Amino acid sequence: MLKNYFKIAWRNLWRNKAFSLINILGLSAGIAFTLLIGAYVWGELQVNHQLKDADNQYLIQSNWKDPDMDDVSSNIGQLSIALRQNYPNLVANYYNSAPAVTNVSKGDKHFRESLQVGDSTLLNMYGFKLLYGDARTALIQPFSVVITTPMALKYFGKTDVVGQTLNFEDFKGNNHDYTITGVLADMPRNTICEAGANDKLSCFFNASTTTFFSRNLTGWESSYTIDHIELQKGADPKQVEQAMLSLLRKNAPDDVVKNLTPKLVPLKTYNMEANNGLVKKMTWTLSCIAFFILVMAVINFVNICIGRSSGRMKEMGIRKVIGGLRKQLVWQFLVESVLMVMVATVLALGIYILARPWFNDVLGDNIASLLNFPVYFIAVPFVFALIVGVIAGIYPALVLSALKSIDSLKGKLGSVKESVLFRKTLVAFQFVTAAIVFIGAIIISQQVNLFFSSNLGYNKDYVVYAQLPRDWTEKGVKRMGNIRDEMALMPQVSSVSLSFEIPDAPNSDKMPIGRQGTNPAQAIATQTLITDYHYANVYGIPLKAGTFFNPVNHADDSDRLVINETESKALGWASPQDAIGQKVVMAGTNYTVSGVVADFHLGSMHDKIGPVTFASMHYSNIYRYFSFKVKPGNMPASIAALQQKWAQVLPNAPFEYHFMDDALNGLYVNEIQLKKAAYLATILAIVIVSLGVLGLISLSIQKRTKEIGIRKVLGSSVAGITALFLKDFLSVVIVAGLIACPLAWLIMQNWLNDYAYRINISVSPFIFSIAMLTCVTAFLIIVQTMKAAFANPVKSLRNE
Repeated sequence: MLKNYFKIAWRNLWRNKAFSLINILGLSAGIAFTLLIGAYVWGELQVNHQLKDADNQYLIQSNWKDPDMDDVSSNIGQLSIALRQNYPNLVANYYNSAPAVTNVSKGDKHFRESLQVGDSTLLNMYGFKLLYGDARTALIQPFSVVITTPMALKYFGKTDVVGQTLNFEDFKGNNHDYTITGVLADMPRNTICEAGANDKLSCFFNASTTTFFSRNLTGWESSYTIDHIELQKGADPKQVEQAMLSLLRKNAPDDVVKNLTPKLVPLKTYNMEANNGLVKKMTWTLSCIAFFILVMAVINFVNICIGRSSGRMKEMGIRKVIGGLRKQLVWQFLVESVLMVMVATVLALGIYILARPWFNDVLGDNIASLLNFPVYFIAVPFVFALIVGVIAGIYPALVLSALKSIDSLKGKLGSVKESVLFRKTLVAFQFVTAAIVFIGAIIISQQVNLFFSSNLGYNKDYVVYAQLPRDWTEKGVKRMGNIRDEMALMPQVSSVSLSFEIPDAPNSDKMPIGRQGTNPAQAIATQTLITDYHYANVYGIPLKAGTFFNPVNHADDSDRLVINETESKALGWASPQDAIGQKVVMAGTNYTVSGVVADFHLGSMHDKIGPVTFASMHYSNIYRYFSFKVKPGNMPASIAALQQKWAQVLPNAPFEYHFMDDALNGLYVNEIQLKKAAYLATILAIVIVSLGVLGLISLSIQKRTKEIGIRKVLGSSVAGITALFLKDFLSVVIVAGLIACPLAWLIMQNWLNDYAYRINISVSPFIFSIAMLTCVTAFLIIVQTMKAAFANPVKSLRNE
């Protein structure tokens, strides 16, 4: 009997190919989108979960009384070591680390690589496997390095490279060969081996290299290490936090004891909670979008199934007359709807495979393939198909099978009005969801556009930056200044600046600054940038008063500072001119204010513009970047000329350049991903709503075919009949718009609250979204009704 149900179901699907294709494609698109977003969210939730003893792995996070004192993710280097030594019953292991970036060479290959200096406990503590090498000794030998598989292929073209050497450069311009003692196998995604969202570390060193790379992993004064600990099984994290406070009181400097409260953060939840829960907000937002897209697709499927099933009343009547049982009719409808959902689900899995690479690009992440999911996932799509199939088929199955045979043969359905009202309600819900997604996409796009607008306080156009090999000796800084001056003479370049920072994000700790002669307690925290005289010119930062250091690089600049307007006001000067020549004290040293620049965004717009201080290269012999202001024109030719000149003056350093837009993209990765996903969701929502409207209008026209014929016989025009249907269905759009607009405003207002600088929500996104949905709906209604209105009324009337 079940075989017969499937045979009849397949014949019905094939007989109504157009209807079946539309219904299946709409549902499969919704399922595929939900699966892709679900895979992205699942991947984010799995970060750090596959580490060895993940339940006992923690990061020591710093809660400073003054949030400007230090970074929340770094901590006192000696703290984790002391915990292991003094509380072995609570702490099983520790891993301290510090990231860096330097030049790496092998023969004629020169690249900049992200590295990590850390303890030798890395491999054992987290269970990372080596493809080649001995994990027990790989991070113990001096001048040894463990590299990733991609790095081995990059430099050697193969992975079996244990015993080979790579040349690394320190921050004084010295070079040293390091022997490769291990090649890491592919690792599950984790926050231990990533310096940033898209910056995976490629080489790992033991603590013996701290001097070479100017890093410090120990000491109670060092607050720049990233501390991880592994607790003993069953150990209470609260007890460990109390132990940390006790150790700090006994050993740390007074200013640390007064201001620092260390906190344990489980590695299993760290990825979601870091950066004020940015990833958590992103995954939650995308999950909600995917859920409503899926609900819309299911509603659309149910709607069309109900609409089409009413056209089979005569079939039901004949089957009942010749002895068919009601339960058989119920089973027939259920089997047909489940079969359609099964086909849609299989198609969705195919779409998932094809669309996954594109979604990887949209979301900037490696979405798992179907083979990476747990085994139990195999049952999920088919259970889903069964549930949705039953939901879609149960209503027509129960209603149509309950009709009397005579009513079925006449094609009469007493509950048409109630059915249409129910289905209009479902379509209205689709319109509300589509409108909210559409409005949200426009507002997100406007906010992202604000990030890249010209209102940044500096001019990012035609600015190219590249990281430099580091020689932070006085001789090295002077040499780099000479190279800067030589490159500035190029005809393709307007100006070149040597600096430690670019205006993409704060790169150093904030420092206290106050007016000379005032109470040190009144000092404010300022973000310090180490730059040369040309920095303001390259980035187009307006000077409000004074000078931006000396036109000629001079040692006198070592006691001069340039501040921004916000800092000038915070220090009590009424105007920028009043600040010029004034004495200030920064970190215990006296300086003179030589200039005041206009405020600009140093970092993202999540935070307000704060006090910024520019210190000369003579303040501290450190640098990282050349920033080039390239003349407008043939940009590829200008870049090629820069690359050629770079190879002449810095022959052993890679020219890995970026535009300032690339730096801004890095600040707003999640927002850009959300914008792309919102646009895609909007397109899907409109498609699904359109299918829902097609289903509803088709049913209405089918039920009112004779009415249309009578109206035409009585003299009604095609335009009049079309207007009748437009009036009936556009009211649904209007009601949905009235519901969607305030909901969308509340949702987006809450989203924008995370930004210190944000757009003002105008009426244009609401008007445009509702108008677009109305136009699409009107177009579909007009096409469908005109087809029915132009039909010969004799054909519709003679069947009565």
